[in-house]
Amino acid sequence: MKIVFTAKGTELSSAMDPRFGRTDYFVIYDDVTKEVQSFDNRAIENAAHGAGPKTAQKLAELGAQVLITGNGPGGNADAVLKTTGVEVYVGAGEMTVEKAYEAYKAGSLKKA
Repeated sequence: MKIVFTAKGTELSSAMDPRFGRTDYFVIYDDVTKEVQSFDNRAIENAAHGAGPKTAQKLAELGAQVLITGNGPGGNADAVLKTTGVEVYVGAGEMTVEKAYEAYKAGSLKKA
C-alpha cells in the first residue's frame, strides 16, 4: 500500500509539513516493498488558486491509498481525495515522517 506524507524534505527522517496543498514534498512509502520515493511539490507554491485540488490530483496520479498530514486538506481538495478513494489521516504536523508512520500503524492519528 502506498502511504503519502506531506513533508519538508525527502527522507523518512524529514519533518512533516502540516500543510497539504502547498506542502514542499511528498514522501511516498510503500509498506509492502518498503520502498521510499519522494515528489517535489514546491512548484505549486506559485499557484494563485486551486493548490489543494491540484495537489489531491497529483496524489491520485502517484497511486496514493493513504495520506498522512498535519492539518488536512481544504474542502475542494477533500472532495477530490474522496472521489479517488484516498484515506486521509491528520494530526501528524509536529512529527517526522517516520514517527507519523508509527503513529498511523498504532492507530493514534485521526481519520479525517
